[in-house]
Amino acid sequence: MLKEKLRQFFLATCPEQELKRWFDPLSIRLLDEEKRVNVVFPHSFFSQWFASSNQDRFEEGLHRFLGNGFTVQYKHGPEAGPNGHGPAAPKATNIDFPFGPQFTFENFLVNKKNYFPVASAREVSKQREIVFNPFVICGQGGCGKTHLLKAVGNEISKKQASRQIFFGSVEDVESIYETRFANDPFKARDYLYSFDFLLVDDFQRIRRNGTLQQEMILIFNHFYDNKKQMVFSCADKLASYDFLDPTLKSRLEWGLIVNLKQPDLDIRLHFIQGQCKNKKIALSKEQILSLAQRFQDFRYLQGILIKIFAFKELLKRDIDERDFEHILNNTEDRGAGTLSTELILSITANYYKMRVDDLMGNSRKQNIALARQVSMFLCRQLLGASFPALGRVFGGKDHSTVLYSVRKIDELQKDDKDMKRVLQELKDLCLLPRGND
Repeated sequence: MLKEKLRQFFLATCPEQELKRWFDPLSIRLLDEEKRVNVVFPHSFFSQWFASSNQDRFEEGLHRFLGNGFTVQYKHGPEAGPNGHGPAAPKATNIDFPFGPQFTFENFLVNKKNYFPVASAREVSKQREIVFNPFVICGQGGCGKTHLLKAVGNEISKKQASRQIFFGSVEDVESIYETRFANDPFKARDYLYSFDFLLVDDFQRIRRNGTLQQEMILIFNHFYDNKKQMVFSCADKLASYDFLDPTLKSRLEWGLIVNLKQPDLDIRLHFIQGQCKNKKIALSKEQILSLAQRFQDFRYLQGILIKIFAFKELLKRDIDERDFEHILNNTEDRGAGTLSTELILSITANYYKMRVDDLMGNSRKQNIALARQVSMFLCRQLLGASFPALGRVFGGKDHSTVLYSVRKIDELQKDDKDMKRVLQELKDLCLLPRGND
């Protein structure tokens, strides 16, 4: 019963012939009480082929079908025994995808020029021994660094508890020192030392914080000496970062550095086609080609597709050529992409469906107060603005009020999945590349 329902689910995204090749030979049994799925292969050769070609796709689909909290136990015929019973493998595979089910190697569109960086990231995430430490992913904005970094985290979490993986930006690390542990470096270090894996995104933003660079040397030494994996992503090539402390830069160069290239036309076409299929957006071949040719940045492209989808939902009909051109022209005419407090306030106010003046005012209404605290947190995270400076931006408030708000949202996101999701959505909107005037 489960296998047939699961097959119908996969048919929405996978051709019939492919399912016959990799899905139909599987024996699948759900142990509901244990929240485990037993998968039995016909023989060991099939299991090896499946692991290298279809396992990521299968586990992502299984997660979307069953939800959180399940593991997969793989076996092959001879060791499985009759009816799929028999000795269990040493450890089951977790399929929770703590860093987002969309961020997998399977979903990372890749061609020959990016084969080595992606293959290296796979190797780092699956290796039993720490060989490439640190692993550094370099590339311009929109080339997929964050996707690849999260894919590494998701892959590691299949065998390791996600609580042992630290994933965050430089701003998140700053927040640990300044907000969570109130500038107590010893407690902050001990907290970071408690993780077995360190994944830091947008490492180039450390340039404005010399103190944090010194702390990162100590953190690096701990992880390296204890053979704990580190993965960093940064814009451009690491060799060009003359703002880095020489000791820190030298240590980053100890490991494997890969450079992601911008996605080419073929990759962008596949990306747009996939997004249109998932969101049921009916675009012509000419419109898809036009998007792929005019916009090279994936984040920008995704933002445009979100606009097109929202326009379609609003009108309750498919997008015609006039609508399509209007959306593109409107997107290209938006203001410059420099991130500022004004932009963050505008995006947050729009998200919560209120005025910017409400965020800067003194209203104690619960929805307004929460939105104000969120916008303060985002300004602190994305711009690194000081608490007194933020107090001035938000209508002359005392710096202690801003500090309280930032800490409150930081603590709230740790236990509240909805708040964590809202913050990520707002960050993505704030960091979305914008056309120039």
